[in-house]
Order: sequence, then C-alpha cells, then structure tokens
Amino acid sequence: MHRKLRLRNRKDFSRVYRGGRSFANSQLVVYWSKKSDIPQFRLGVSVSKKLGNAVFRNRMRRVLKEIVRLNADRIAEHTDLILIARKPSVRMSSQELEKSVMHVLKKANLLKPRPPRPPRPPS
Repeated sequence: MHRKLRLRNRKDFSRVYRGGRSFANSQLVVYWSKKSDIPQFRLGVSVSKKLGNAVFRNRMRRVLKEIVRLNADRIAEHTDLILIARKPSVRMSSQELEKSVMHVLKKANLLKPRPPRPPRPPS
C-alpha cells in the first residue's frame, strides 16, 4: 500500500473517529468518513495490545493492509477508512479474515457495485 494512501496522523484518525460513521461485525470494526480532496481511499489499521504482542499485532496489520490492497479496486473512492481488529480475529486464517473485511465493508456500503457480466452466448 502506497504511503500516500495511509492514514498516519493523529489528526486524521481523530477526524474519522469524530465525524465518521462506523459499522462492525464480530471480528472487525470499520470507521469511515468521506474526504473529497483525495481521489482514492486512505486506510489506517488499529490493533490493540489486548490481542497479542508486538510481533502478532504487526503481522495482523500487514495482513489487513494486504487484504485491502488486493481489493482496492472494489473500495469506494474519496474515503478515509480505519479498520480495528477485535479479539475473534486472532484465530482466523487470512481467507476468513478477507471474507470478514469484505463483509464489514459491504455492510458499510463502501464497496463499488460490480460491473454487470456480459451475456452468455446461446449454446
């Protein structure tokens, strides 16, 4: 994920927490806020010390960022996102975590609609 596409400042995190909306499932929470001056979305990830040691937290952050990077073309533009990992996400595989991320983004209506499939030729 490019450095420009990350939320890094406390000011940005605070703006999203205060003025944004949130949606959650049992594994993740997403806070999001519209921001018009950036053409793409920006992402911040938060993993609490309650979930594990620094090695585990950094690995969880890397996995979540990679999931978002791989699905970046499906995420709404002009948006700042913060993903927060919850306790049940500790025991999940990467595939399960990806399903959970996509579920919470869909619940928050942050996914672009999929383009329609071309019609099948008659057989």
